[in-house]
Amino acid sequence: MGDFLSEFISNRIFWSAALAWLVAQTIKLILTLLIDKELRLERLHGSGGMPSAHTATIVSASTAIGLQEGWGSAIYALSLIMAFIVMYDASGVRRSVGRQAKLLNNIIVDLYKNKHFEEEKLKELIGHKPTEVVVGAILGILVANLMV
Repeated sequence: MGDFLSEFISNRIFWSAALAWLVAQTIKLILTLLIDKELRLERLHGSGGMPSAHTATIVSASTAIGLQEGWGSAIYALSLIMAFIVMYDASGVRRSVGRQAKLLNNIIVDLYKNKHFEEEKLKELIGHKPTEVVVGAILGILVANLMV
């Protein structure tokens, strides 16, 4: 157990990804505070918004793997493929789900404007705009280069 713990604690790839996630989520909190003038602590763990924490996390891990294991390694190739899947999902599928949630919420409001309706509102801020994904990727690359 001691070897596992000491190896895990010294795993720069993991800590690079964790730091990229933390920085991205903190940026979301600060941007919400500056733009919306309100402190919404759920931005520290919520999805959606600028920058994409999912992208920052996976791109940081992938970049750290490339730096540590080599750009021609099989594990780097796998991590890069996973990064592309996460970025596609963040800007495509999850963004579409967010748009659908917004539309359904508007329909519920229209249909039940003057009636009591027990349905919970769907979460609308789920996916990312392409620029949010790009900024997340840049953040991930920067953090990995600082950590590894």
